[in-house]
Formats: sequence, C-alpha cells, structure tokens
Amino acid sequence: MAEESRLKHRNHSQKNCKTSIFDEGLCRAEQRCEDQAELLEEALCVGRPVQIVVAHEEDHDFELDEAALESILLQEHVRDLNVVVVSVAGAFRKGKSFLLDFMLRYMYNQTSGSWMGGREEPLTGFTWRGGCERETTGILAWSEVFVVDKPDGSKVAVLLLDTQGAFDSQSTIKDCATLFALSTMTSSVQVYNLSQNVQEDDLQHLQLFTEYGRLAMEEIYEKPFQSLMFLIRDWSYPYEHPYGLEGGRSFLEKRLQVKQTQHEELQNVRKHIHSCFSSIGCFLLPHPGLKVATNPHFDGRLGDIDDEFQKQLVCLVPALLSAENLVEKEIGGAMVTCRDLLHYFKAYMKIYQGEDLPHPKSMLQATAEANNLAAVAGAKDLYNKSMEQVCGGDKPYIAPAELERRHSNLRQVSVCQFRSVKKMGGDEFCRRYQDQLEAELDLAFSNFTKHNEGKNLFSAARTPATLLLLVLFMYLASLLTGFLGVSAVATLCNLLMGVALTALCLWAYTKYSGEFRQLGSAIDTVAETLWEQVLLKLFEMARSRVWLGGLLPAPRARLASNNNVKKKN
Repeated sequence: MAEESRLKHRNHSQKNCKTSIFDEGLCRAEQRCEDQAELLEEALCVGRPVQIVVAHEEDHDFELDEAALESILLQEHVRDLNVVVVSVAGAFRKGKSFLLDFMLRYMYNQTSGSWMGGREEPLTGFTWRGGCERETTGILAWSEVFVVDKPDGSKVAVLLLDTQGAFDSQSTIKDCATLFALSTMTSSVQVYNLSQNVQEDDLQHLQLFTEYGRLAMEEIYEKPFQSLMFLIRDWSYPYEHPYGLEGGRSFLEKRLQVKQTQHEELQNVRKHIHSCFSSIGCFLLPHPGLKVATNPHFDGRLGDIDDEFQKQLVCLVPALLSAENLVEKEIGGAMVTCRDLLHYFKAYMKIYQGEDLPHPKSMLQATAEANNLAAVAGAKDLYNKSMEQVCGGDKPYIAPAELERRHSNLRQVSVCQFRSVKKMGGDEFCRRYQDQLEAELDLAFSNFTKHNEGKNLFSAARTPATLLLLVLFMYLASLLTGFLGVSAVATLCNLLMGVALTALCLWAYTKYSGEFRQLGSAIDTVAETLWEQVLLKLFEMARSRVWLGGLLPAPRARLASNNNVKKKN
C-alpha cells in the first residue's frame, strides 16, 4: 500500500511538473524527501523500543528484563565499545518520548544535511501520543545501538533510554525515585525534562532522586553522576533569556546561584545538585504550537510544528548527540563498555529490589512521621523522668506491686500527653505511633523492674547463697556416702562440690572486676535455675516430713492432741 501510494504521488507530481520549471524543481525536492522518509521508515522497522525495566503496578516493584537488555548490549559489534547513554526523565506527559524520536531521526540521518525529515512525515520510534494519561512505563531502550566515529578516530556505542514519567496518579514517590535514580546512575547524559520553568519543587525532587541514587552506589565519588541537561519546554520568556543553550546557561546560573541571604534549606538544595554532577547545562525550548497541543490526530508531522521549535530542535539534538559532543559513560574514572553496563544494571536493580535502602516518602508523609516521632519522644521522656523519681539509681528498693501500680499511672499520663500534642497524618496514622509508644513504655518498665530487683539484697545474694548451699549439700553427701562405703558416689559429690566452689570464685571475680560479664550472667542463670527448680522443691519436700515437725505449724496441732491424750490417761 505504501508503494502504491508513493507511485500515485509520483504520477500526480509529474503532471504538475509540466506546467512550470518551478513545479518541476519542487517535485524533485519532494521526491528526495520522500525517498529519505522511506529509508528512515525501513530503519525504524529494524529498530524498536524494548522494555528493559518492567513495572509491576500492583506491587509497586520493578524487574530487570535481563534477556532483553542482553540482546541489546551484547551484540557482537558493540559489546566491547565504550558506551554513551542518553536518558530523558521528568514528569509524565511532558513530551519525553516525542523528543527521543527526533533524536532517533538524527542518529539515522547524521550524514544527511536535513535530518529532520519531510514536512508530512509522521514521527515514529518510541511510542507516544497526546492526552493526559501516561504512555511509557518502566524504562525502555532502543533496540539498535548506534556506532559513531568520534573526531579522534575511536568508535563509541550510543544507547537511547526512555523513562517512565514521574508523579502520575499510579506511582508512589518510591517508584518515581527508583526510576529516576536508576536512569541517572546508568546514563552519561541525563536530560531533565521540565515544563515552562525550573521551580523549587523541581530542584527538591532532583535532590531527593539523586540522593536515592547515591545511596545505592557502592562507592561515593566526588561527583557520582556525569552530565545533567535541564531541558525547559514551552519557554515563554525569550525576552529575558533567549531560546537555546546560551539563554539556558544564563537562566540556570541565576536559578542555581547560592546566596548568603538565602535560607539554609535553599542553599543546601543547590549545593547538593552541584556536588552530584560533573557538568550541568540548560536548554530553553519554545512551545511546539497549538496544533501539537490541541489536535487529537497530531502524528508528529513537521508541517504542524512551529518553525521556531524546529529551529531550536536542530540546535538541541546535535548538542547532545553529535560526534564531538558525545559523553562516554564513566564510573569511578573508568570507561564503561556495553558489556560492563549490563552488569551495572543488574547490580543496581538488585539493590533497589532489596530492603537495605530507606523508602522515599512524600513531603506530607515525612513531615507527619517526624511530627509523630517527636510526640512519642516527648511522652517517653516524661515517663522515664517520672519513673526515675520512683525507682531511679539512688532510690531504695520498692515493692513490685507498688512499682507496677506507679507504672500503670505514669503510662496513662504519657499516652494522654501524646494524644494532646497536635499531630499531622490523621487518627489512623497516629494510632500506629501510639501503639509504638505503648510498646516502648512496656519495654522501659521491664528495664526499671530489673533495676529495682537489683536493689533487693536477697535477690542479689541468691547466686552465692545457692552455690554455698550446693557446696554444703555435696560435702555432707560425700561424708555420708563415704561412711557407707559408696566411694563412687562420694567422688562424684566431691567433684560437684569443687565445681560449685570454682563457680562461686569466678562469680565473685566477675562482680568485683567487671570483666567476663557474660560468664557472670551464665552463672547467675544456672544458680537461679538450681534455686527455683531444685532447692526450693527440696525445702518444700522437707517441710512435709515429720522430722521437721518442730519447725512447722502442722505438727504443733498434732503435739497438742498428744498432750490431751496424756491428760486423759
């Protein structure tokens, strides 16, 4: 069908050529543009956008399609070449894929004087469309890696990446930060696509995303990322700063200038951006025209795009992709090949799929968390100070029942203080922090209980008393068994007596010197177990025997009854 349409167009043009020499020249020019368009269309049929980072919307997670990435980067003619990675990132529905398709035209027609294509040629390549809903998800790469000869004679491979737009209605802050950070870490040139102006929230988001990327890098270099290009779309103030690189340079210098009169927060944002990128540029691009913005059937034809936009586009794309302007990917001062880039992608994705990195949060969520954590800290501090007055370091031992009563009262007071503080986030959000406070108060009470028990003289003497009783019991048992001639049992009793004496000496040394505290704790644990499981049970059994009747209340009743019998006699 395309061939038939082309033939019809040729026949129609030939008829018109007979009318005048001018029409004949116009016909030939159109013919040349049409032939170039056909060549570009054939090339684009070979290349295609390939999803290399897949977005799982339900889980808000991302997965690297290793097979797809390998099919691109491990092609025999490019895998060992140094790679240039140009990525376009920014908010959704701002024309990133549209811009990348003009980059594709340039890469396929570098040798041609007119790489922009014919005026009636639809724009193809990365998928794009008009409207308010997002189109790109995850990260896409063009399947064909372009080989470019640099002026110094070396060959480099050029890879184009299209990134999912940030801040759409289906992505969390973590999703946006992950994709932006990943594209920045793997690209040599990151085009930060903005609309109309550079606002403060644009810089703050850039600070957040680049810091998230820097956290994931194993080693922090002085400048962890390479080239950043602010691309300001729909620039409406050419009378202040003209379109193009020069106007962008003067505009960005003013916008990123650090002044002593600025608030510290504003200074930190700008210092952070300067510390992250080895070079920062800016390009001011005009609006492409009303037909582009309002025509639902717009398909990228140059005839529908304003001339000023086309003029600036002719300057922008070569500034990024011409052989003399290409920026090769470096990590740690070493050039990265296509084969190396594959390994870096795998390593970075593994980091972002793990749980080692903190999760970025929205401004409201981060403020609400800080607000609630401050309220928790204040309530907990009130509880600790009040409990210190009850059973602190210099306070005497207090009965456990009384200590628990005081704890319940102070716990209620602390929770009431937490509730009385004005907090952001809503009741359900704050309830989680109240539960956290209550759990921390219970843990603190457990520590206070142990501290109070340490002041109990009998509790402190339990271990030596247990060991001494064990020594005495083993000594008596060894005498008795030795007298009865059971030498094996007597030897065992002497051995256990020696172990108990050794444990007692070691325990005393740990308490006196403060060394080998774990050993001392182990002896305390064993002694406590012996006391509760053995000695107490032996005492209870002994109390029930007749031969201890004189010490127990029960036998006294029996003696009284015997006296009555004697009186009767």
